[in-house]
Amino acid sequence: MINLSDVSRTFKSRTGTVKALQNINLDIRDGEFMAVIGRSGCGKSTLLRLVAGLIPQSAGDIRIGGEPVTRPRRDVAMMFQRPALLPWRTVLSNVLLPVEIFRWHRSEHRDHAMRLLEMTGLDGFAKRLPHELSGGMQQRVSLCRALIQRPKVLLMDEPFSALDALTREEMAAELQRIHMDLGTTVVFVTHSIQEAVLLADRVAVLSARPGRLQRLVDIDIPRPRSFGHNAHMDQVAACSAELHQLLLGNDHSSATATSVEVP
Repeated sequence: MINLSDVSRTFKSRTGTVKALQNINLDIRDGEFMAVIGRSGCGKSTLLRLVAGLIPQSAGDIRIGGEPVTRPRRDVAMMFQRPALLPWRTVLSNVLLPVEIFRWHRSEHRDHAMRLLEMTGLDGFAKRLPHELSGGMQQRVSLCRALIQRPKVLLMDEPFSALDALTREEMAAELQRIHMDLGTTVVFVTHSIQEAVLLADRVAVLSARPGRLQRLVDIDIPRPRSFGHNAHMDQVAACSAELHQLLLGNDHSSATATSVEVP
Protein backbone atom coordinates (compact mmCIF):
# COMPACT_ATOMS: atom_id res chain seq x y z
CA MET A 1 0.00 0.00 0.00
CA ILE A 2 2.71 2.52 1.05
CA ASN A 3 6.23 2.20 -0.33
CA LEU A 4 9.19 4.39 0.62
CA SER A 5 12.41 3.83 -1.33
CA ASP A 6 15.66 5.56 -0.26
CA VAL A 7 13.68 8.52 1.09
CA SER A 8 15.63 11.42 2.59
CA ARG A 9 14.59 14.88 3.69
CA THR A 10 16.87 17.85 4.33
CA PHE A 11 15.72 21.23 5.63
CA LYS A 12 17.63 24.37 4.75
CA SER A 13 17.86 27.48 6.91
CA ARG A 14 19.95 30.63 7.21
CA THR A 15 22.35 28.83 9.54
CA GLY A 16 22.83 25.74 7.39
CA THR A 17 21.10 22.47 6.61
CA VAL A 18 19.51 19.83 8.82
CA LYS A 19 19.13 16.28 7.56
CA ALA A 20 15.93 15.01 9.17
CA LEU A 21 15.65 11.63 7.44
CA GLN A 22 18.15 9.54 5.52
CA ASN A 23 17.65 6.58 3.18
CA ILE A 24 14.35 5.32 4.57
CA ASN A 25 13.18 2.07 2.94
CA LEU A 26 9.82 0.87 4.21
CA ASP A 27 6.90 -1.11 2.80
CA ILE A 28 3.58 -0.88 4.65
CA ARG A 29 1.00 -3.49 3.72
CA ASP A 30 -2.65 -2.84 2.90
CA GLY A 31 -4.67 -2.80 6.13
CA GLU A 32 -1.57 -2.86 8.32
CA PHE A 33 -1.20 -0.84 11.51
CA MET A 34 2.39 0.49 11.51
CA ALA A 35 3.64 2.38 14.55
CA VAL A 36 6.69 4.64 14.28
CA ILE A 37 8.75 5.36 17.39
CA GLY A 38 12.04 7.10 18.10
CA ARG A 39 13.63 9.84 20.14
CA SER A 40 12.47 13.45 19.83
CA GLY A 41 13.80 15.10 16.68
CA CYS A 42 14.41 11.86 14.80
CA GLY A 43 12.03 12.78 11.95
CA LYS A 44 8.88 10.83 12.86
CA SER A 45 6.50 13.71 12.10
CA THR A 46 8.50 14.61 9.00
CA LEU A 47 7.97 11.06 7.75
CA LEU A 48 4.19 11.44 8.11
CA ARG A 49 4.18 14.78 6.34
CA LEU A 50 6.11 13.26 3.44
CA VAL A 51 3.63 10.37 3.10
CA ALA A 52 0.74 12.85 3.33
CA GLY A 53 2.18 14.89 0.46
CA LEU A 54 2.40 18.01 2.62
CA ILE A 55 6.14 18.41 1.92
CA PRO A 56 8.35 16.91 -0.81
CA GLN A 57 11.16 14.47 -0.14
CA SER A 58 14.70 15.65 -0.92
CA ALA A 59 15.57 12.27 -2.41
CA GLY A 60 13.93 8.91 -3.01
CA ASP A 61 10.46 7.78 -4.00
CA ILE A 62 7.15 7.55 -2.10
CA ARG A 63 4.16 5.70 -3.52
CA ILE A 64 0.67 4.87 -2.27
CA GLY A 65 -1.10 2.12 -4.16
CA GLY A 66 1.64 2.30 -6.80
CA GLU A 67 1.08 6.01 -7.50
CA PRO A 68 3.78 8.60 -6.68
CA VAL A 69 2.94 10.98 -3.83
CA THR A 70 3.28 14.53 -5.16
CA ARG A 71 0.53 16.34 -3.23
CA PRO A 72 -2.18 15.67 -0.62
CA ARG A 73 -4.71 13.01 -1.65
CA ARG A 74 -8.38 12.64 -0.80
CA ASP A 75 -7.91 8.99 0.14
CA VAL A 76 -5.27 9.88 2.75
CA ALA A 77 -6.39 11.49 6.03
CA MET A 78 -4.19 12.92 8.76
CA MET A 79 -4.87 13.35 12.46
CA PHE A 80 -2.69 15.64 14.56
CA GLN A 81 -1.80 16.01 18.25
CA ARG A 82 -4.53 18.59 18.82
CA PRO A 83 -8.11 18.09 17.64
CA ALA A 84 -8.25 21.57 16.02
CA LEU A 85 -12.04 21.66 16.01
CA LEU A 86 -13.81 24.81 14.84
CA PRO A 87 -15.32 26.18 18.07
CA TRP A 88 -18.43 27.69 16.45
CA ARG A 89 -19.44 24.45 14.72
CA THR A 90 -21.28 21.55 16.31
CA VAL A 91 -19.74 18.11 16.64
CA LEU A 92 -21.61 16.89 13.55
CA SER A 93 -20.62 19.95 11.52
CA ASN A 94 -16.97 19.49 12.50
CA VAL A 95 -17.07 15.86 11.39
CA LEU A 96 -18.62 16.89 8.06
CA LEU A 97 -16.04 19.62 7.38
CA PRO A 98 -14.03 17.52 4.86
CA VAL A 99 -17.27 16.88 2.97
CA GLU A 100 -17.66 20.63 2.47
CA ILE A 101 -13.99 21.09 1.56
CA PHE A 102 -14.21 18.38 -1.11
CA ARG A 103 -17.60 19.78 -2.23
CA TRP A 104 -19.39 16.51 -1.75
CA HIS A 105 -23.13 16.36 -1.04
CA ARG A 106 -23.57 16.77 2.72
CA SER A 107 -26.80 14.78 2.76
CA GLU A 108 -25.02 11.72 1.33
CA HIS A 109 -22.49 11.66 4.18
CA ARG A 110 -24.61 12.66 7.17
CA ASP A 111 -25.66 9.09 7.97
CA HIS A 112 -22.06 7.94 7.74
CA ALA A 113 -21.04 10.73 10.14
CA MET A 114 -23.71 9.66 12.62
CA ARG A 115 -22.50 6.04 12.44
CA LEU A 116 -18.94 7.18 13.14
CA LEU A 117 -20.13 9.16 16.17
CA GLU A 118 -21.94 6.08 17.43
CA MET A 119 -18.86 3.91 16.78
CA THR A 120 -16.70 6.24 18.90
CA GLY A 121 -19.20 6.58 21.75
CA LEU A 122 -20.39 10.06 20.77
CA ASP A 123 -23.98 9.30 19.87
CA GLY A 124 -26.12 11.93 21.53
CA PHE A 125 -23.40 14.60 21.21
CA ALA A 126 -23.93 15.58 17.56
CA LYS A 127 -25.35 19.01 18.44
CA ARG A 128 -22.81 19.88 21.15
CA LEU A 129 -20.10 22.49 20.67
CA PRO A 130 -16.41 21.60 21.22
CA HIS A 131 -16.13 23.55 24.50
CA GLU A 132 -18.82 21.29 25.95
CA LEU A 133 -16.65 18.19 25.45
CA SER A 134 -13.71 16.73 27.34
CA GLY A 135 -10.30 16.49 25.67
CA GLY A 136 -10.80 12.82 24.93
CA MET A 137 -14.19 13.44 23.38
CA GLN A 138 -12.78 16.24 21.23
CA GLN A 139 -10.12 13.88 19.94
CA ARG A 140 -12.82 11.32 19.15
CA VAL A 141 -14.53 13.99 17.03
CA SER A 142 -11.22 14.60 15.28
CA LEU A 143 -10.94 10.87 14.57
CA CYS A 144 -14.46 10.83 13.10
CA ARG A 145 -13.57 13.81 10.93
CA ALA A 146 -10.53 11.93 9.61
CA LEU A 147 -12.61 8.82 8.87
CA ILE A 148 -15.56 10.60 7.20
CA GLN A 149 -13.77 10.57 3.84
CA ARG A 150 -13.32 6.78 4.06
CA PRO A 151 -9.55 7.04 3.67
CA LYS A 152 -7.41 4.19 2.42
CA VAL A 153 -4.62 5.52 4.64
CA LEU A 154 -4.89 7.20 8.04
CA LEU A 155 -1.80 9.05 9.28
CA MET A 156 -1.74 9.84 13.01
CA ASP A 157 0.84 12.15 14.59
CA GLU A 158 0.85 11.49 18.35
CA PRO A 159 -2.92 12.01 18.51
CA PHE A 160 -3.26 11.13 22.20
CA SER A 161 -0.18 12.87 23.61
CA ALA A 162 -2.11 15.79 25.14
CA LEU A 163 -4.54 13.54 27.02
CA ASP A 164 -4.29 12.31 30.59
CA ALA A 165 -2.96 8.78 31.07
CA LEU A 166 -6.31 7.05 31.60
CA THR A 167 -8.03 8.80 28.68
CA ARG A 168 -5.01 8.00 26.53
CA GLU A 169 -5.37 4.29 27.29
CA GLU A 170 -9.10 4.44 26.56
CA MET A 171 -8.48 6.16 23.21
CA ALA A 172 -5.82 3.64 22.23
CA ALA A 173 -8.20 0.78 23.00
CA GLU A 174 -10.93 2.52 20.99
CA LEU A 175 -8.61 3.00 18.03
CA GLN A 176 -7.62 -0.68 18.16
CA ARG A 177 -11.28 -1.69 17.96
CA ILE A 178 -12.00 0.72 15.08
CA HIS A 179 -9.00 -0.52 13.12
CA MET A 180 -10.13 -4.12 13.60
CA ASP A 181 -13.59 -3.14 12.29
CA LEU A 182 -12.53 -0.97 9.33
CA GLY A 183 -9.16 -2.40 8.28
CA THR A 184 -7.79 0.99 7.23
CA THR A 185 -4.02 1.21 6.70
CA VAL A 186 -2.68 3.24 9.63
CA VAL A 187 0.70 4.88 10.24
CA PHE A 188 0.84 5.97 13.87
CA VAL A 189 3.65 8.12 15.31
CA THR A 190 4.05 7.86 19.07
CA HIS A 191 6.56 8.29 21.88
CA SER A 192 4.72 5.64 23.88
CA ILE A 193 6.05 2.08 23.73
CA GLN A 194 2.82 0.91 25.37
CA GLU A 195 0.71 2.44 22.59
CA ALA A 196 2.94 0.91 19.94
CA VAL A 197 2.64 -2.59 21.43
CA LEU A 198 -1.11 -2.27 22.01
CA LEU A 199 -1.90 -1.05 18.50
CA ALA A 200 0.68 -2.10 15.94
CA ASP A 201 1.20 -5.08 13.67
CA ARG A 202 4.78 -3.86 13.25
CA VAL A 203 6.84 -1.09 14.83
CA ALA A 204 9.39 0.94 12.86
CA VAL A 205 12.13 2.18 15.17
CA LEU A 206 13.97 5.27 13.93
CA SER A 207 17.49 6.18 14.99
CA ALA A 208 18.48 9.60 16.28
CA ARG A 209 18.76 12.38 13.69
CA PRO A 210 19.20 11.94 10.85
CA GLY A 211 16.41 9.42 11.20
CA ARG A 212 17.22 6.04 9.72
CA LEU A 213 15.18 2.87 9.92
CA GLN A 214 17.00 1.14 12.75
CA ARG A 215 14.75 -1.89 13.17
CA LEU A 216 11.36 -3.33 12.25
CA VAL A 217 9.75 -5.27 15.10
CA ASP A 218 6.82 -7.63 14.49
CA ILE A 219 4.19 -7.62 17.24
CA ASP A 220 2.84 -11.16 17.00
CA ILE A 221 0.25 -10.93 19.75
CA PRO A 222 -3.41 -11.89 19.19
CA ARG A 223 -6.01 -9.13 19.19
CA PRO A 224 -7.73 -7.56 20.98
CA ARG A 225 -4.84 -6.57 23.24
CA SER A 226 -4.83 -4.86 26.60
CA PHE A 227 -2.45 -3.97 29.40
CA GLY A 228 -4.71 -5.48 32.01
CA HIS A 229 -4.58 -9.06 33.23
CA ASN A 230 -4.83 -11.32 30.20
CA ALA A 231 -3.33 -14.44 28.66
CA HIS A 232 -0.69 -12.52 26.72
CA MET A 233 0.89 -10.39 29.42
CA ASP A 234 4.29 -12.06 28.97
CA GLN A 235 4.31 -11.32 25.23
CA VAL A 236 3.29 -7.70 25.80
CA ALA A 237 6.08 -7.32 28.34
CA ALA A 238 8.63 -8.93 26.02
CA CYS A 239 7.74 -6.64 23.09
CA SER A 240 7.82 -3.57 25.33
CA ALA A 241 11.22 -4.54 26.74
CA GLU A 242 12.68 -5.06 23.26
CA LEU A 243 11.46 -1.67 22.02
CA HIS A 244 12.69 0.02 25.18
CA GLN A 245 16.13 -1.48 24.68
CA LEU A 246 16.22 -0.36 21.04
CA LEU A 247 15.35 3.22 21.99
CA LEU A 248 18.02 3.25 24.68
CA GLY A 249 20.64 1.89 22.28
CA ASN A 250 22.46 3.78 19.58
CA ASP A 251 22.45 1.26 16.74
CA HIS A 252 22.65 3.01 13.36
CA SER A 253 22.96 -0.17 11.34
CA SER A 254 20.62 -1.05 8.48
CA ALA A 255 17.14 -2.22 9.37
CA THR A 256 16.49 -5.83 10.19
CA ALA A 257 13.25 -7.53 11.12
CA THR A 258 12.69 -9.18 14.47
CA SER A 259 9.65 -10.69 16.05
CA VAL A 260 8.32 -11.78 19.39
CA GLU A 261 6.51 -15.07 18.89
CA VAL A 262 3.48 -16.28 20.77
CA PRO A 263 4.18 -19.71 22.25
